[in-house]
Amino acid sequence: MLKKLLALGIIGSAMAFTGCTTTPNPSATIEAENLVQLQNRTWIATHIGNTEIKTAPSAHNIPSLQFDAASKRVSGADGCNRLMGSYEAGRDTLVFGPLAGTRMACLDQNNVAPQFNEALVKVANYQVYGKTLKLLDRYGNVVLQFKSAVQPR
Repeated sequence: MLKKLLALGIIGSAMAFTGCTTTPNPSATIEAENLVQLQNRTWIATHIGNTEIKTAPSAHNIPSLQFDAASKRVSGADGCNRLMGSYEAGRDTLVFGPLAGTRMACLDQNNVAPQFNEALVKVANYQVYGKTLKLLDRYGNVVLQFKSAVQPR
């Protein structure tokens, strides 16, 4: 009888202590996963709004962005000029700080650089699915779409 009571006491205590452990917050887990997918990789622009961007692989300053997790800095190119600045990212929110850029004279017949910069100003949210990044305005419309670049080893 004493052995049964002792066994029940041990099992009851184990269940009580197990019930008190904290479970990870699903929202925090999703945010961390989204940030891992967003940051520390190169994103090559494929669309501005619904318009596909066509650039030659050998082109100078291909429209792209890189988000550095450690410094919370973004850098990249708009198709003509290099750009850099700060950003704040959450679970699905993305806000750019003031962006600075070079001022090179470019012969851009497609007008990609001004459209790219206008789209960046509208960004409020993001979605990452595998190798695709979509930057959205505050209404949920896609303003820029990117693909993840293959990193050399």
